[in-house]
Amino acid sequence: MARTSAAHAAKDTTSDFAALLDESLAAAKGLEGSVLVGTVVSIENDFAIIDVGLKSEGRVALREFASPGQKPEIKVGDRVEVFLERMEDRNGEALLSREKARREESWVVLERMHKNSERVNGVIFGRVKGGFTVDLSGAVAFLPGSQVDIRPIRDVGPLMGTPQPFQILKMDRARGNIVVSRRAVLEESRAEARNELVSNLSEGQVLNGVVKNITDYGAFVDLGGVDGLLHVTDISWRRINHPSEALHVIRFNSETQRISLGMKQLESDPWDIAVGKYEVGQKVRGRVTNITEYGAFVELDPGIEGLIHVSEMSWTKKNVHPGKIISTSQEVETIVLEVDISKRRISLGLKQATENPWGSFSDKYPVGSDIEGEIKNITEFGLFVGLSGDIDGMVHLSDLSWDKAGEEAVQEYKKGQMVKARVLDIDVEKERVSLGIKQLMKDNFADSVAQLKKGSVVTCTVSQITEGGIEVTLMDGVTGFIKKVDLARDRGDQRPDRFAVGEKVDAKILSVDTKSRKISLSIKAREMEEDKQAMAEYGSSDSGASLGDILGAALSKAKKGKKDDSEA
Repeated sequence: MARTSAAHAAKDTTSDFAALLDESLAAAKGLEGSVLVGTVVSIENDFAIIDVGLKSEGRVALREFASPGQKPEIKVGDRVEVFLERMEDRNGEALLSREKARREESWVVLERMHKNSERVNGVIFGRVKGGFTVDLSGAVAFLPGSQVDIRPIRDVGPLMGTPQPFQILKMDRARGNIVVSRRAVLEESRAEARNELVSNLSEGQVLNGVVKNITDYGAFVDLGGVDGLLHVTDISWRRINHPSEALHVIRFNSETQRISLGMKQLESDPWDIAVGKYEVGQKVRGRVTNITEYGAFVELDPGIEGLIHVSEMSWTKKNVHPGKIISTSQEVETIVLEVDISKRRISLGLKQATENPWGSFSDKYPVGSDIEGEIKNITEFGLFVGLSGDIDGMVHLSDLSWDKAGEEAVQEYKKGQMVKARVLDIDVEKERVSLGIKQLMKDNFADSVAQLKKGSVVTCTVSQITEGGIEVTLMDGVTGFIKKVDLARDRGDQRPDRFAVGEKVDAKILSVDTKSRKISLSIKAREMEEDKQAMAEYGSSDSGASLGDILGAALSKAKKGKKDDSEA
């Protein structure tokens, strides 16, 4: 009986122990995924051995107890919070993590700060695609590249490893994602500084600033948290290359909060003394400061510039870049062409300071003078001949030859050839000189035409036969043309092939065109005129005799006259 009772007692004790063990294991199992407080019992190599009150201890890497780039400060006996990932790993030790414990703790704090739109402190410690990683007291956040600064920066090195404030843009605890912005903090600070500066800012106030960025159109200047634009036209009264730090507030818009800066306003306006100093026609000297495609700027006085337009550069060089006529920093003598103080403009002329070669050429070579020059260029409408004074004269195709067409005559000339010509016309205003080569030679046509009269009958020689008629040569090589309808009175005989080259024919002159140099003749008109004369001399319209009878009688009379002369 006693033995049986003892057996039952032992069995109950075993059952209670098993229950307690199961309960203990279950309770410990429930600790996984939570933060526990443990004690550092030893430090071995790069690990800290920590007792968290479980059946086995755990080890945590020392690097998890320090911020990026810093040394861990931990020693035996320190109480630390760690995250229990598993009760046992494959070595039978508790799997602990200090980093995850800090992260869990940070998430709670970060969520509260994000909800209240508070700034958080963090350290940029790494680069990833599209941005950087930031340590927020254990929690790792993503900093997009566009959120690093207000303006793009090339070197982020100085920002790495330095504690600085950030603004949380987005949090997702389920995915473990945090997105932060440094730019938002800077913009907020900038807005505060801007409001403070703007409240004390007034136009005409002199400030000191630091040039942050230089562009083609000016410079951006930091006025102590607020940037102002110093436009290139407000840097100096004269041309400058770089802005200075001493600036002048010239415009301020309180609504848009845009600040326009000026440095030249710190000095007196040089254009105030320009009134009355520069007059049209005055000769002035200056230094070339800038050359563009449309002209060159010349500094007449500090801060006062005039423009020499490309058309006022040279009397003779046309369509040439100004840089090929003058150079930067060159001292030049010019003539004032126009002054507009209100628009701050002075127009200058470089060529006006020298003698006009077109006028001097007109004085030296009046119309009708003979000159000699080199052919500079040959175009489809004539020759350009180089003349004295570095000017060119043009010989039109129509003034190359009396006898040949211009297109044919121009083939006889080559570039660089020396030719003689006669001055036909000079237009100083339009800067043109018209020349003629054929005017140096005798015009056979004009001499011959003076002897030819409309209506007269001439003997000519057939030189060419065409479908439309025949070409004939008159005296001194002058050519004329007889149309097909004028080859004969009878239509059947109006055939060009009736004639042969070299054959002599008598024809009546119908017209003489001295401008086109054409002479029109007609055999038909000559025959009709002869018939008319025969009718008038040997018959009348009332006699009823035919033209054949009249011509027969005329021939008989002529023969009889010859016979009487022979008998006598």
